[in-house]
Formats: sequence, structure tokens, C-alpha cells
Amino acid sequence: MAEPVQFQESADLDPSVPPSGPGCAECTTAQGWWVHLRRCTACGHIGCCDTSPSQHATAHFHQTGHPIMASYEPGDVWFWNYTTEQMGSGPTLAEPASHPADQTTPGPQERVPDNWRDLIH
Repeated sequence: MAEPVQFQESADLDPSVPPSGPGCAECTTAQGWWVHLRRCTACGHIGCCDTSPSQHATAHFHQTGHPIMASYEPGDVWFWNYTTEQMGSGPTLAEPASHPADQTTPGPQERVPDNWRDLIH
């Protein structure tokens, strides 16, 4: 098994960029919902994970070419590179480090359907 990568500050990983908001940018606009959130380390875009119905974090990578994202879940500190398919760690990113702790997972609570488990990937 490969050693985890230590991602360094670069054009693809700017620790000074704040997150775009507390939830998936596209799901928030479209009144959607998500399972977990991911944060682009180049521009701060918050998108939903690949388990979520809309998979906006991966779509953001395909649209922008920004390859590195970080978890935006409380307590998570991992990074993922879509191009190299490597997981690792990296520098501390601008606050906040995650969505609000009182935000449900999946969330937001008022938009998550009762049958959400049937709708995930």
C-alpha cells in the first residue's frame, strides 16, 4: 500500500482561500441535499461527495480542473487528488475547517427525504 501523500501549498492548494459557504454551493441554490461535503483547495468551492445524489465536488473538478479537495466534515483532516487518485494530508486551511457542527449529516435536515438511503450512490 502506498504511503499517504503530504500535499504542499501550490496553485492547486491555497490555504488562505476561505470556503464558499456552509453547504454544497449547487445543492443550496437548487434546494438539494447532500451526504458529506468536500472543499476545493484551489478556490474554496464546497461541493457534495460522490455518495450524494448530485456529486457536485467531482463535477467541480471536471469543470475547473482543480484537482485537490479536502473533507469539509467536522473532525476530518484528509485531502484527495482527483488526478493522481491519492489521499493524504496537507496544510491547515482557512477557517472554518468544516460545516457547522450542528448541521446534520446528511443535510440540511429540512431537505433530506425520508428515503434518502435509497437515493445515495
